[in-house]
Amino acid sequence: MRPVAVAGIGKTSFGAFPDKDLRGLAIEAAQACLADAGVLPGQVDSFYLGNFAGPSFVGQNHLAPYIAAELGVLGVPATRFEAACASAGAAFAHAWSAVASGMHEAALVVGVEKMTSQTTAKVTEILAAAGDVQGEGKAGATFPALFAMIARRHMYQYGTTREHLAAVAVKNHANGALNPQAHMRKVITMEQALAGKPVAEPLTVYDCSLVSDGAAAVLLMAADRAKARNPRVLACAQTSDHLALERKADITSLPAVRLAAERAYKMAGLGPDDIDLAEVHDCFTIAEIIAMEELGFCARGQGGPYVASGVTGLGGAKPVNTSGGLKSKGHPVGATGVAQICDLVLQMRGEAGARQIAKKRIGLAQNLGGSGATCVVTILGA
Repeated sequence: MRPVAVAGIGKTSFGAFPDKDLRGLAIEAAQACLADAGVLPGQVDSFYLGNFAGPSFVGQNHLAPYIAAELGVLGVPATRFEAACASAGAAFAHAWSAVASGMHEAALVVGVEKMTSQTTAKVTEILAAAGDVQGEGKAGATFPALFAMIARRHMYQYGTTREHLAAVAVKNHANGALNPQAHMRKVITMEQALAGKPVAEPLTVYDCSLVSDGAAAVLLMAADRAKARNPRVLACAQTSDHLALERKADITSLPAVRLAAERAYKMAGLGPDDIDLAEVHDCFTIAEIIAMEELGFCARGQGGPYVASGVTGLGGAKPVNTSGGLKSKGHPVGATGVAQICDLVLQMRGEAGARQIAKKRIGLAQNLGGSGATCVVTILGA
């Protein structure tokens, strides 16, 4: 396996864009990525698309060649990957392995989702299909309800509080307010977070990620062909678990996250203490708290106090979600995993603007699918 680098990155802004379609968003991000890398479309020899539900959201199937051809990437393998909210992470993992093995020289990975073309009720229905439709779905459970159950159980077992959940939201909104591409650039107070409109007890609107449109892209190449400023992919691990919460021994744990992290750390020859910054999958505030535990940043059950202590803030010892995370940056489902990589690269290059942190040599991205059935953990190194 040869060393691989992220040779280029590109993102659209995340938000609600009635005048932009799915393909247009993907092309915008991909063209920015190729320009950043100094590579022409004809030099790309494989195309990997992360997209969760384009057919349901916009009515278009066969999305990979639909986008690649318009971009000018023709005659190459063009494949769509679907793994719920980890669709782009899965696309990235397969592209990385292809370049690392020598099968491909320049792999373009694009993640995209156009969600706001549907009503909120329809979006909720589409997203719920990433869970156990025959069990939880028939009982009427949506993802806010499932993560609310996870949060309630975490509170019961470990003493996690509403203030701990709110601390995640306050931090990520503060970071997102500094991100010019974020969907919701809005600072909130602890009082506002605690008084948010209820969604599913104990979660409020401030505990839930956004329904967004957007796209992100990265170009992967052998490290010796990439510009020196670009970080290398030190490790990438994808794992899986049951879809239904009822099949899990402990719903406060995300085994796929812990296993992916363990495998990534082993592959990179690193441990949790070596990570300088992380972009994690805060689809709900409780998900970030549990990610802190499963990634080994703190002990099990201590994710709430860990975040509330300030250690994960911009000025903390281990900044998490400097982009604003899914909570503030936005969550166009199929784009999120690649967007996390883009945000790490911006930090590691020193190009994050007002959000720039000082210690940025090793970055970690954690991309989650569903209520924990898929996880991709990637480690980048300068």
